[in-house]
Amino acid sequence: MKRTYLILALSFLCMKMHSQQVTLTPEQIKAITSEWKGERSADGRPHVSDKLLTRLKAIRLEEAWGVLRNKGYLNQFEGDWMVLHPDSAMTGRVVTAQYWPMRPDVDKLIKDKGKAEGRIGAPNSWPIDVLQKGDIYIADSYGKVVDGTLIGDNLGNAIYARSARGVIFYGAVRDIEGLGEIKGFNAWIKGYDPSFIQQMMLGGINVPIRIGRATVLPGDAVLAKKGGVVFIPAHLLEEVVLNSEFIALRDAFGHQRLREGKYTPGQIDTQWTDEIKKDFLKWLDANPAKLPMSRQELDQFMKDRTW
Repeated sequence: MKRTYLILALSFLCMKMHSQQVTLTPEQIKAITSEWKGERSADGRPHVSDKLLTRLKAIRLEEAWGVLRNKGYLNQFEGDWMVLHPDSAMTGRVVTAQYWPMRPDVDKLIKDKGKAEGRIGAPNSWPIDVLQKGDIYIADSYGKVVDGTLIGDNLGNAIYARSARGVIFYGAVRDIEGLGEIKGFNAWIKGYDPSFIQQMMLGGINVPIRIGRATVLPGDAVLAKKGGVVFIPAHLLEEVVLNSEFIALRDAFGHQRLREGKYTPGQIDTQWTDEIKKDFLKWLDANPAKLPMSRQELDQFMKDRTW
């Protein structure tokens, strides 16, 4: 009887392995991102708006991180990167890839599944094939640098052609000079090495991954700057942007009034009085060009906020 149970268990495991796909299905992606109620890509990922991604570029890392922390998302930031173009920010929608140290039997399984799904070329090119405009290729390659370079300038050109963005790798790249010549392309990486990828295998595409301190899901929004990267759950992006923009407006108003000597630091750094709130509203009316959102959005936001 025990032997029968063991055979049944092994058979079930083999069936599960045989049915494994290289990427999660749209239904599986919807299930792990169920908080998102908006538009989705054909592959099931949340499709946040280009407008919000553009506005996100102006947000400071600390402001985005602070909003997420207040919502209970404490593990969405990773720092200490080598950045190809440090003075350029990058925002976009996440496409994930998981890499593992090579194990031949599992590597064969993945390659066979990829072939059955019509994928071509080496597995480290497969995540590139699913990219769409506005996507950022995010890979966990477990920090491997020597023999762990996921792309060179050829694949870098392919990535930019498909996404008009760049990459964030918890790992390495090669041909860094060539990558630096791709106009508009940027990269956040943990290292550079002239070697090529060896003894690594693809574990999955658009699966949940870990990037250092952060947990990342397909369809997350990314804010990448020279200080680090914040991964924003899609359903929180609008809240992150509006809160951060409002904080920036408060700070601009407060800094101006402090320079003018109208208020003391103690008045600005604590709960504002009704007098300061009225002054802030007048300041907004006098400085409409400073508003990154519509005045209607701002008025609704302030109505729902306790300041």
